[in-house]
Amino acid sequence: MKLPPLGGSQRGFVPGSHALRFLLAALSLLALAGTAAAHAVAEGDKGYIQEISGVNIIPFIYLGAKHMVTGYDHLLFLFGVIFFLYRLKHIGIYVSLFAVGHSTTMLLGVYYGWNVSSYLIDAIIGLSVVYKALDNLGAFQRWFGYQPDTKLATLIFGFFHGLGLATKILEYEIAEDGLIPNLLAFNVGVEIGQLIALGMILIVMSYWRRTPSFLKHAYTANVLMMTAGFVLIGYQLTGYFVS
Repeated sequence: MKLPPLGGSQRGFVPGSHALRFLLAALSLLALAGTAAAHAVAEGDKGYIQEISGVNIIPFIYLGAKHMVTGYDHLLFLFGVIFFLYRLKHIGIYVSLFAVGHSTTMLLGVYYGWNVSSYLIDAIIGLSVVYKALDNLGAFQRWFGYQPDTKLATLIFGFFHGLGLATKILEYEIAEDGLIPNLLAFNVGVEIGQLIALGMILIVMSYWRRTPSFLKHAYTANVLMMTAGFVLIGYQLTGYFVS
């Protein structure tokens, strides 16, 4: 997938302008979030995870859904993945690949206690956002004459997104009692949250794509997304070297 030739009317309609403004605002907030960390869990949720034990299906479904809906790194990547996907069949394939990757490393990472630096993992997650933006811009074909396998890339980066969450859950020392059912419930919540987030993104995108504004601003939107990815990378690498 790459950016199609930019063209069409230079006068965007209101829905398209609103969509672009929404994206600009979201990315600006991300760039200013100097104290925010990718995959962070709210303090109240952190305390809850640390205190409870036993099987707690509904609470962990809620926590998983909340994480995905508020996870800006996930949302940026998903936004990039579906940017030029118009058919629900294709969207379903890519989102499913991401879900498989995300679920696999989240579950295995927590169960086996994989001790990986969260800063480095989150820097790679920022790289996934940069990669997707460059892919949408057709940079790889222009620079190297080669198009990476987008489905394989989505799966691989899904592994890193899941591992990033696993590192955070491990930091909160989730109780062994009821671990597997709670992790499965959390994963179900993540997938529910992903569907909710995806639905919101698709609503905005569907309005935006109907206007000449989409082709006019598609390049800018992906450059902003790439910039946000670099902000994530820089923040996480700084944290790694100064911590």
